[in-house]
Amino acid sequence: MHLASNFRPVSRLYQARYFLNFDWCFTPDVQKVEDCVISHQCQRTRSFSSAINHGFQTNSTIYVRELVYFREHPLFSMTSRACSTSIAKEVDETPTEAAKEVYHKMLKSLEGETMPPNALLWSLIDSCRNREDIKLLFQMLQSLRKFRLSNLRIHENFNSHLCQRVADACIRVGALDFGKKVLFKHNVYGITPTIASVHHLLSYAKEHNNAKLMVDIMKLLKKNDLPLQPGTADIVFSICSSTDSWGLISKYSKKFIKGGVKLRRTSFGTWMVFAARRGDVESLWKIEDLRSKTVKQHNLATGVSCAKGYLLECKPENAASVIHMLHEKLPTEKRPEILAEILKMIIEWPLEVLKCQKKEDRKALANSLRKDIQTVIGILMNEGLEVTVNQEDIIREEAIPA
Repeated sequence: MHLASNFRPVSRLYQARYFLNFDWCFTPDVQKVEDCVISHQCQRTRSFSSAINHGFQTNSTIYVRELVYFREHPLFSMTSRACSTSIAKEVDETPTEAAKEVYHKMLKSLEGETMPPNALLWSLIDSCRNREDIKLLFQMLQSLRKFRLSNLRIHENFNSHLCQRVADACIRVGALDFGKKVLFKHNVYGITPTIASVHHLLSYAKEHNNAKLMVDIMKLLKKNDLPLQPGTADIVFSICSSTDSWGLISKYSKKFIKGGVKLRRTSFGTWMVFAARRGDVESLWKIEDLRSKTVKQHNLATGVSCAKGYLLECKPENAASVIHMLHEKLPTEKRPEILAEILKMIIEWPLEVLKCQKKEDRKALANSLRKDIQTVIGILMNEGLEVTVNQEDIIREEAIPA
């Protein structure tokens, strides 16, 4: 009795080990699970008394029965398949020979208590072709950091250029979780986070229309005290516009303005085009007011957006005046672009606006825009602008969203 009670904690320990060993839990055949447990029991029999073994067998039998139940449960079955797939992917992907070769050269140098040449580190970064290569890179960065501290008494991080190169490598292979690590100011890799690395990651999010990734990066930017810059706003506004995330562009525009960032014309252009596409006249004029205080002259995007705002307010004369002013003030080489934007405003933009309106308001707005756009075309043609468009193409009845 006393002996059994002393060994009870040990018994529990072995139960815990079986419970945490998930690899054999997902065996397709339940009989294999039972065989696995019995095999382990036989090994333990040589080391423990029969009394302890009796208790262990009882618990193992109960555990196997529970496994049978969960294996038959559809949710457990689905989870096991997902885990097996995930494990298979990890097994399939191994470091490339090029990355391993450079890594081992550097490791050998560190074992000999010599700092590897910088050229080897750059070579390791350039050799990264998959996620496992990136893992080797980060392991080596951590080892170099330790060596610099303990052997060379260098407490400073690596230079900012290295951070950018590491971020580029992570983006190149799609290891974005490692890419985010380069933005942490407190890290074990000796990496110095920079706004340039933020922009590299944001550019990836822009390329893939990934608003969630953008939000994660912006959180890291704030958490690690990285400065907001006009270039940051350019990329963020572009992602918000392409993913139709008006709430996000409203949120981040306030942060940029509150942070004293001087927005560029391109940022204002993206923001105003987005507002005009939604038919949000109130927001459009607020943005225009901010723009006029920061940037004196219009670019093509902001000017045409103002013309669209006047059309939404049923002021075709004002819209025509803005377009004529753009035509006169912008360089001659830009004039073909102006005509292209006018055609988009006439044919494509009205349908985008109508999609954002309530169903009961769409037909009335379509009729109003059709009438005012025809007025604008007439005014522009009288002023010498060649606006060639088929009148029947202006908001076709069948093209109005139902």
